[in-house]
Amino acid sequence: MTGLLASFGKPFKYQVAAFRLRLAQLQGTVKWDDVWQAQHDRAFMVAGAMKADLLADLGAAVDKAISQGTSLETFRKDFRALVEKNGWHGWTGEGTKGGEAWRTRVIYQTNLSTSYAAGRFAQLTEAGFPFWVYFHGNSMEPRHQHLAWDGLVLPPDHPFWATHYPPNGWGCSCYASGARTLAGAQRLGGNPDLKLPEGWQSLVPKTGAPVGIDKGWAYAPGASVEETVRSMAAKTVYWPYEIAKAYMADLPAEVRDDFAAAYRNLPSTEAAVQQFANRVIEQGPSLPAPDLPRVKEYQTLGLLTKADTADITTILGQDVAGYDFAVSRSSILHVFKKHGIEISERKRGQRAVVPADYGLLLQLLSAPDSRIEERGDIIMTKKIGNDLITAVFSRLPKRRMLSLVTMWVGV
Repeated sequence: MTGLLASFGKPFKYQVAAFRLRLAQLQGTVKWDDVWQAQHDRAFMVAGAMKADLLADLGAAVDKAISQGTSLETFRKDFRALVEKNGWHGWTGEGTKGGEAWRTRVIYQTNLSTSYAAGRFAQLTEAGFPFWVYFHGNSMEPRHQHLAWDGLVLPPDHPFWATHYPPNGWGCSCYASGARTLAGAQRLGGNPDLKLPEGWQSLVPKTGAPVGIDKGWAYAPGASVEETVRSMAAKTVYWPYEIAKAYMADLPAEVRDDFAAAYRNLPSTEAAVQQFANRVIEQGPSLPAPDLPRVKEYQTLGLLTKADTADITTILGQDVAGYDFAVSRSSILHVFKKHGIEISERKRGQRAVVPADYGLLLQLLSAPDSRIEERGDIIMTKKIGNDLITAVFSRLPKRRMLSLVTMWVGV
């Protein structure tokens, strides 16, 4: 599955666009085939999930996997938390460790593989390759029919691709590539001499699909929305902070708040903020060695909801529509220097701020006890356990963010 994941700092923009197009329609379903074939291009569904807030949470977790490269195990942690949060019961696989592992793998891999395929379809079409090549994905248990198609070279308008464009079933890892010439296709590993057998389009009564294709998979993911995906991908920026911030930018207003809240409440978001703080503190203010990557400058904490926007705009007297909350490398270093020393903080009736506290910011932002303006900044507080978290955010209009200035923890 590694080929389907976003590489650090460079997600596959066509795949991100293809998946986010689906998030505009959260489709409640009872069975997996309630949404059929190409209908998946414009809808997000998980079999048995009916409620919009549950689907928003699931969509946010899958989007992180696609746009930020989170692993299957990270997705599983998010899945457990959101299932408990939403009180979702009766889902297939519930009740056993093996069942949960199977169900989460199906949700994760199916969404990654089909969104990757849809993005790849748009990319190949945009590039104008006169030849497409079918490749077997080297799975541990290959399907003999898929192996028989390995290396097949056909023009993109051949009817084969309408029903056989990969993936062609549950767990299928086959993929397509493009070539400018037949010689180029051969260099990729294609075989221009390979021919389709007689009756390759014949349908199997049990599946309603051609031989070798699972029920419900006889379509080309992304073909029905290819131009839209290309248009959306053109707007995608290629570095992690902007990808994360742009997460909900193209979604309809009526679902954007659900996804903003879902993103902020995912355990993986909390873990990512803590890891960011850890890396900043470990690296310190100096530049790393030339062969080591520098920690990124910002980490998003998610977009403001409509309620956040209205409240903070009133408090500050400045429009913050379209802003997100963020922490910066410089703010973490400032907090570490000013409020990260236990001895000096105890004298103030506080305790030292540690990286785990940056995860608590997500709880503060979701439901602060207070918000006030001071010198053009907004100060928020929240009691969490025995700690009183105070965070100061400054409005950065050019970046359209409310960026952390400082924070401290009273005890």
